[in-house]
Amino acid sequence: MKIESIILREIHMRLKAPFETSFGTVQNRRILLVEVVADGVSGWGEVTAGETPGYNAETTDTAWLVLSTFVGPLLQGRTLAHALDFPELVAHIRGHEMAKSGVENALWDAEAKLAGLPLSRLLGGAKQEIDCGVSLGIRETPQSLLARVEQELRSGYQRIKLKIKPGKDYDFVKAVRREFPNILLSVDANSAYRLDDAEQLAAFDDFDLLMMEQPLAWDDIYAHAKLQPRIKSPICLDECIHNTRHAVAAIELNACRIINIKVGRVGGHSEARRLQSVCKDRNIPVWCGGMLESGIGRAHNIAVSTLPGFTLPGDVSASGRYWDEDIIEPAVEVSQKGTIRVPTAAGIGYEVRRNLIEALAVRSQSFSTKSQTSVLTA
Repeated sequence: MKIESIILREIHMRLKAPFETSFGTVQNRRILLVEVVADGVSGWGEVTAGETPGYNAETTDTAWLVLSTFVGPLLQGRTLAHALDFPELVAHIRGHEMAKSGVENALWDAEAKLAGLPLSRLLGGAKQEIDCGVSLGIRETPQSLLARVEQELRSGYQRIKLKIKPGKDYDFVKAVRREFPNILLSVDANSAYRLDDAEQLAAFDDFDLLMMEQPLAWDDIYAHAKLQPRIKSPICLDECIHNTRHAVAAIELNACRIINIKVGRVGGHSEARRLQSVCKDRNIPVWCGGMLESGIGRAHNIAVSTLPGFTLPGDVSASGRYWDEDIIEPAVEVSQKGTIRVPTAAGIGYEVRRNLIEALAVRSQSFSTKSQTSVLTA
């Protein structure tokens, strides 16, 4: 693939409702999109970093800096045989997985389009539909949470995940389990607890959880290895796992029994494929987590979820849960049985609404073999 240009765009989108986790509340999203033009075809990727360094160290602005200063100039005029070649090209740039992922995934989209294949097929997936769960932000009261859970179950979602933090945890989960005794239920703490809270966390064993996601520090696999034997609920690691090496360490330390794979967090499709394969070989279930993506990021999540290691319902929800209007068409929809049909068109399988993206863009920067341009919009 001869890379003709790379275009970075920051767009602003507003969630239908605020989404609260243990590290903050967000409603107005600043999303970075990457368009790579190779051999006359546009591939699209999304940088899944947040506005603040709450989930991990990356932000919208750090990703823009890394992409515009280091990655964009590096790719100008390059020829890559495959998207798989990209990680080695940027291996000298430490960290910044979400920034890198935006470019790599755009390359995968372009390669799939050039090959005339759905991205899911190029990645090695075979599923025609994927199972979907839903992630619910922290609510003011258990009663308001119950109403939202009921709504999502009516929409067909197969698994309900509740965000929790100290003071808004046990009673909320208890109320949901009492009202819905048979649903697949999990909780996600986003590192809100410490090992000293082990007794409190063990109390959640009463609720027959599918998993307890990332209860302890975002970078501490060892502490989770200390916690897992003390609780019945399977620990699922998220923030701790940035690559396959981290996953192997966590598995061998018995720090978790499930792993959440976010394509952005692990640096792109190449590493996500490797990670799910390693987990599959070790009988560790994986699933695809979400980062409040636009339709472009959501399309990449659908594609990776078709790989054989993804055996649990992920957080790949319908576009309409988050956005009044998405930047792809058709919008992502979830069936009444809680599944999403995998698109069969080449690439990510959805049409990118370029005119809407341009209307939402507040800044852009392009790199090509001929020139470099930057446009800022107030």
